Amino acid sequence: MNTILEIIGNLFTLQNLLILNLGLATGIIIGSLPGLTATMGVALLLPLTFGLDSVPGMLLLLGVYCGGIYGGSITGILIKTPGTPSAAATVLDGYPMAEKGEASRALDMALIASVIGGLFSAFVLMFIAPIIAQFALKFGPIEYFAIAVFGLTIISGISGDSVIKGLIMGLLGLLVTTIGLDPVGGIDRFTFDIIQLASGINIIPAMIGLFAIAEIIRKAKTVNMPVDEAIKFQKKKLPFKEVLLYWKTLLRSSMIGTFIGAIPGTGSAIASFISYNEAKRNSKDPSSFGKGNIEGIAASECANNAVTGAALIPLLTLGIPGDPTTAILIGALIMQGIIAGPLLFVEERQWVYSIMIGLVLLNIFMLIQGKLFIKAFANVVKVPTKILLPILIVLCVIGSFAVHNTVFDVLLMLVFGLIGYVLLKLDFPLTPMVIAIVLGPLAENNMRRALIMSQGDFRIFFTKPISAIFLTISILVILVPMIRNILKLRDK
Repeated sequence: MNTILEIIGNLFTLQNLLILNLGLATGIIIGSLPGLTATMGVALLLPLTFGLDSVPGMLLLLGVYCGGIYGGSITGILIKTPGTPSAAATVLDGYPMAEKGEASRALDMALIASVIGGLFSAFVLMFIAPIIAQFALKFGPIEYFAIAVFGLTIISGISGDSVIKGLIMGLLGLLVTTIGLDPVGGIDRFTFDIIQLASGINIIPAMIGLFAIAEIIRKAKTVNMPVDEAIKFQKKKLPFKEVLLYWKTLLRSSMIGTFIGAIPGTGSAIASFISYNEAKRNSKDPSSFGKGNIEGIAASECANNAVTGAALIPLLTLGIPGDPTTAILIGALIMQGIIAGPLLFVEERQWVYSIMIGLVLLNIFMLIQGKLFIKAFANVVKVPTKILLPILIVLCVIGSFAVHNTVFDVLLMLVFGLIGYVLLKLDFPLTPMVIAIVLGPLAENNMRRALIMSQGDFRIFFTKPISAIFLTISILVILVPMIRNILKLRDK
C-alpha cells in the first residue's frame, strides 16, 4: 500500500502533469499533419528527454505517441487526408460522415474510441503484461507469415462493389513491395538502376500520394467553389448512450488492437484494418461501411490506439520493441540508464508501475484535450478550397521530404498521387493497395525465412498451432462468401 501511495505521489506532480499534456498536444498536432507520424514525433522529441528524469521523460514521449496515433484521425475525417498510416481505415467512413455534415459526431467517436482503446491496453499492460508477452514470444517467421496472410484477407471485405478490382489493387500493392533489394539474396528488383529505389518504397510518401495528392487533384476543379458549398461543420453531439450501442465493436477492437500491439513488428495500421474488417463482417448492415458508418470509425480508432499500451508489453517485459515507435523508446530508456527486460519488474518495480499508471492518465487527458479543442480542429473545413489546397500540398511535401530528407521521396509522392488519381477515375479502390503495401514485406520476408527453415516445404506453415489457426481462418474467410454465393445462385 505504501508503495502504491509513493508511486502516485511521485507521479502526480505539477511537472509531470505539464510534461504529459505538452507531449499529448504536440503528438496530436504532429499526428494531424500528413506524413509527420507518431514515430517521427517521438524521434524529434527524444533529445529533449536527456535533461529530464526518467519518469517525466518517458511520459513526454508516450504523450507524443498516444497523441500522434489519435491525431491522425482528425485530418482523415475532415479533409480525407490521414495524418498517419494508422488512420487510413478511419478515412473510409470518417470523410463520408463529414460530407454529410456529421464531422462533429465523427470526431467525437474517433476521440472516445481512441480513449477506450488506449485505456483498455493500458490496463492489460498493467495486469497481464507478462502472460501476453510470453505468448507473443512464440511468434516466429511461420506465425508472422500467417498473420500477414490473415491481414491480407481484409482486401476481400473492403473492395467495394467489385472484388476483382480489389484483388487487382491488392496485387498491385504487393508488386510495389517487391521494389528494392531482395531481403534474402540482396539482388536488385525493379529498381531500374535508380539508387534511391534500392531501399524500397517507403509507405509514407506512397500513402500521402495515394490518399492526399490524388484527392487534392480531384478537388482542384472546385478551387473556386464558394465556402458555403464546401463541407459544412454542424455541431451534432454524440450522446454517450449512442456510443454504448457499439460496445461489442469497441470491446472486440480493443482486444484486436491489444493482441496485434503485443506482437513485435506489427503496428497500429495493421490493427486498424483488421478491426475495421471484423466490424464490417459482424455488422447487420455491412453495405453501409465506406459510406459514413460511425461504427467503422469506432473500430479502426479503438484498435489503433489499443496498440499503444500493448506495444509496451514486449518492450518492458522482454526488451523487444512492439513497433518502430517503441524501438525509439528503448533508446530513451538506455539514455536514462534503464535496461528493459524481465528484471525491470524486480529492480525498477516502482518506475514500471509509474509508467503504467501514467499511460492511464495520458488517455484521460487526451479525452479532455480532445473535447476542449475539437472545435478548433473542425475549423479546417471552413477554410476556402483555394487556400486549403496549397496548404495541404505544402504539408504533404514537408511530410514526404522529412522521411529521408530527400527530394526523391517528394517525387515518389507525386508519382503515387497521379497513379491514385487515375485509379480513382477508373473506379478502383485504393485501400486494398495500401493494405498490401503495409503487409507485403511482413508476408514475403517471413515466408522466405520459413521456407529456408523447411528447405522449401510449404507444409511447415501448418505444423505450428498458431499459424495453422490463422491460415485456416484466412482460407475460410475467402471460401465461405464464395460458397454462400454459389448456394444463392442454386436457390434461384
